[in-house]
Amino acid sequence: MSHLIESTPRKDGFRMPAEFEPHTGCWMLWPERPDNWRLGAKPAQKAFAAVASAISRFERVTMGVSASQFQNARHLLPGHIRVVELSSNDSWMRDCGPTFVTNGEVIRAVDWDFNAWGGLDGGLYFPWDLDDLVARKVAEIEWVDRYKAPLVLEGGSIHVDGQGTLLTTEECLLNPNRNPHLSKSEIEKLLMEYLNVEKILWLGKGVYNDETSGHVDNLACFIRPGVVALTWTDDKNDPQYDISADAYERLMQMTDARGRRLEVHKIHQPGPIYITREESEGVDAVEGTLPREEGDRLAGSYINFYMANDAAIVPVFDDPHDQPALQKLAELMPERQIVPVPAREILLGGGNIHCITQQQPKP
Repeated sequence: MSHLIESTPRKDGFRMPAEFEPHTGCWMLWPERPDNWRLGAKPAQKAFAAVASAISRFERVTMGVSASQFQNARHLLPGHIRVVELSSNDSWMRDCGPTFVTNGEVIRAVDWDFNAWGGLDGGLYFPWDLDDLVARKVAEIEWVDRYKAPLVLEGGSIHVDGQGTLLTTEECLLNPNRNPHLSKSEIEKLLMEYLNVEKILWLGKGVYNDETSGHVDNLACFIRPGVVALTWTDDKNDPQYDISADAYERLMQMTDARGRRLEVHKIHQPGPIYITREESEGVDAVEGTLPREEGDRLAGSYINFYMANDAAIVPVFDDPHDQPALQKLAELMPERQIVPVPAREILLGGGNIHCITQQQPKP
């Protein structure tokens, strides 16, 4: 049974583990929206299948698919990947799925409110009612109890070090289209209550032109406690430069929940990457959905990778910066196999590998 628990993880001694801690598996959702994914989502489906296959070498993967896509997804995915019928409005499991917490013996799910990155004020599509049920359905499938948090929050907007520190951005969590009735300190209290963290490190903006209102998972992440990777550019004329420089300055002045100074490593961004005419023309135009226009800049970043057990699944873009980024990540994570997966088709939909995955920690 999956019960709704009327307490909070903090009160019950549960905490959100870091992504680099051991997993039981990974959850994903299958893309199919023709108004977000070009050519009826066929290229995106191949890219999602490649990501799922890469992760499945290191941990079990569950793919949630709509009823109409079940046979297609089952055909495109290797047999050892579990395919379950799980309706959604789009395929961003990181953001609409549950955040898992553990007390060391069992896991529970935190079910946030989801409003498609801003609701009717800047949100990316309407409706989002199916997405808002995904966390609850995952908890049901896994037989885990769940907490319902009174906060609009996407999983991509937070990173934790597993030792009491949370990393996020002001641009996203303080955006009036998420929780306008809550002050910064009230949001901090809820994060502390539902993730059992002690200290919140606020960065300013997320990656330039990131349609999620600046999710931290595209900008910076914890490699391990006390060590942060940050997306970077050396081009001072690029709007990304000031964003990354500001994040770097803040991080260098911060200490984590254990009082450590942070070690910050810069990973140069790809591109800049722009939507081509062909890519734009392959997307259905639908009122209420963010359009994909030729020449739009995409929020490309190597930081949007997924840490699986003993591996990091890293997006690449057939870009001159791919190799140096992979090299740097390999140096930062010698204990992990670095697995590159071509990810332009995922980026075209507005996110990347981290955005389409959600880890289920080992209790």
